[in-house]
Amino acid sequence: MPVTPHVAALLLLCSVRAWPVFKTWLSVDSDGGDNGLTYYNRTSRVLNFFPVPMSVECLSDDGRRTGVCLNVYECRIQGGRASGPCALGFGVCCVFTATCGNDINNNMTYFISPTFPALSRDAAACSVQIKKIDSSISQLRLDFVHFNLGQPNRRTGVCDSDVFIMSGGVTQDLKLCGQNSGQHVYYDVENVNDSVNVIMNLTDNNLFRMWEIKVTQIEFNQRAPAGCRQYYQGSNGIIQTMNFADNGRHLADQDYTICMRQEEGMCSIAYEPCDENSFKIGPPVLSDPGSGDGVAGDSRECDDKIVMPCDSEELIMPEASGPGVCDLLHCGSSFCNQGEMPCRIESSVTPFNIRVQFGPGAREESPEDNLGMCLRYEQLPCYE
Repeated sequence: MPVTPHVAALLLLCSVRAWPVFKTWLSVDSDGGDNGLTYYNRTSRVLNFFPVPMSVECLSDDGRRTGVCLNVYECRIQGGRASGPCALGFGVCCVFTATCGNDINNNMTYFISPTFPALSRDAAACSVQIKKIDSSISQLRLDFVHFNLGQPNRRTGVCDSDVFIMSGGVTQDLKLCGQNSGQHVYYDVENVNDSVNVIMNLTDNNLFRMWEIKVTQIEFNQRAPAGCRQYYQGSNGIIQTMNFADNGRHLADQDYTICMRQEEGMCSIAYEPCDENSFKIGPPVLSDPGSGDGVAGDSRECDDKIVMPCDSEELIMPEASGPGVCDLLHCGSSFCNQGEMPCRIESSVTPFNIRVQFGPGAREESPEDNLGMCLRYEQLPCYE
């Protein structure tokens, strides 16, 4: 097929613009280092100079990490590592990682422990700085792919050995420790011009640690609703408090909101414990304040509690108690009324959310009575 003048002009323009890059690339490739690009350098030295249409997400060739589809040269100069092809072979899935002392300048970057995937016992401070890639960035989302730090004080819930600290945003500093793999958080950075700091403050040489945290920068039109520290999508799922684990204890000094997006055609939501031992926020009390037994919410005096919006004031009155009735405050050792089986609570208040309010850890209590919360949620369809 003959080449039209328009196509020829386009090819010539691409060749002219690509020549300086081509020379630079040749010199970079001669240093013996491959940055994971050796295969692609040897097999597609010309095609990789064609621009990838846009920076889109891609999956690494091992299926573990998310990257950005770039051409080989852009991936190299931005400090990424090629992990499989994308864009019909015209680009590579470029995965970015950062560890202690690095800056995060790219979207979808993995902050990893120094010896990842091996465990580390080093007691030191490990920090990174997250720099916004654009002024339109409104939030950071952190996905804790792996998050294994030292446990909090078993009696108080205070992170007094290891602690993850995130600061520099427009909301309060975020402090976590313990086991949080699979969890996520949102952190507001709208109108923030400086870097956001993430510090792993590690003080005990006897503890084994490992972390892999995916950092995603989110524009305003894609952000989670204001005030949501966690935001779940889908008509059903599982929500947990931080450090919910077999040997864990809920953390002290936590005040945040867990939000569930209201899906199309859904008008209410139902919650139930993951199992019979998955709601323990303070010791069991047989009556009145803090019992977790369905007593009126306004009579409780819980330092640590879960707050669930109710449909109306009538639903939290003692005379309205019964199976499935919403109770405003939940603490103690039971999510529902004592002895209520199955334990399931429904609410039609929108937006769907639960607030976690754990006090400063001034009291010493049994860790077995303070495991935290694990709930399954299911959104229910509207009825005419």
